[in-house]
Amino acid sequence: MSNPDIAAAFEDGPAFIPYLAAGDPDYESSIEYVEALERGGADIIELGLPFSEPIAEGKTIQSAIVRSLEGGMTVERYFEFVEELDVDVPLVCMTYYNLIYQYGDERGPAPFVRKAKEVGIDGFVVPDLPAEEADPLREACTDHGLDLVFIVAPTTNDERLERLASLSSGYLYVQARLGVTGARDDVSGQTTESLDRLQAYDLPKAVGFGIKTGEHARDIVAGGADAIIVGSALVDIVAVGHENGDPVAEVAARLEAKARELKEGAVAGGAQRAPGPERT
Repeated sequence: MSNPDIAAAFEDGPAFIPYLAAGDPDYESSIEYVEALERGGADIIELGLPFSEPIAEGKTIQSAIVRSLEGGMTVERYFEFVEELDVDVPLVCMTYYNLIYQYGDERGPAPFVRKAKEVGIDGFVVPDLPAEEADPLREACTDHGLDLVFIVAPTTNDERLERLASLSSGYLYVQARLGVTGARDDVSGQTTESLDRLQAYDLPKAVGFGIKTGEHARDIVAGGADAIIVGSALVDIVAVGHENGDPVAEVAARLEAKARELKEGAVAGGAQRAPGPERT
């Protein structure tokens, strides 16, 4: 059963799910930036817990992770960050399994999941966790009422797709194209094909990797997505503001405006869908 907070995010039309790395470029600024995303229309926020070997990430998010780590972000600091956030949307922790597995006095994911629940995390995306090794984390998430979201690639075969869907709750993270994360000027034609394959599975489909503009968001949702996931286009705004020494309030305003553009694009895409059976 999905976390009710995450399930509710998909009840009123297409959802907008932004990503930022917690602590990028520093703790205090990052708090303001994440809160700006909610003001701009975020329905769920994927909040990155930085890891030193982020294999699924492109250059943009890798740089954000470096800035966060250099600014002093740790697992405990991340939990403090989540507790301090003043947002009223579900939070999904995006991180790597080594950090989850080694947290606390006992090996295994249960202590991390328990602490995440205490501070207000609603679910997880763990890019490096193979389905074959996911049962302990899946069990811990079920025990604490948290969602575990898996990433589905265009090349995922039918047998593996069924396994990933059976392990997932909350939503499926649909990779719009092959490769690592990063904003692009166009959206992969593989997306619609992937969404068609997934309609048999009773979970919302959230498309990420490469979405940059409101037009991208509109087209993705019109093609059948239940949500868009956007990271690099938002991290770019943080990076440029940091490099230029811009006031935090100005950078936050740009993030809010970009979030609003993306959310409005998703809503417009929902309005363009042809009448037919409701997608889940």
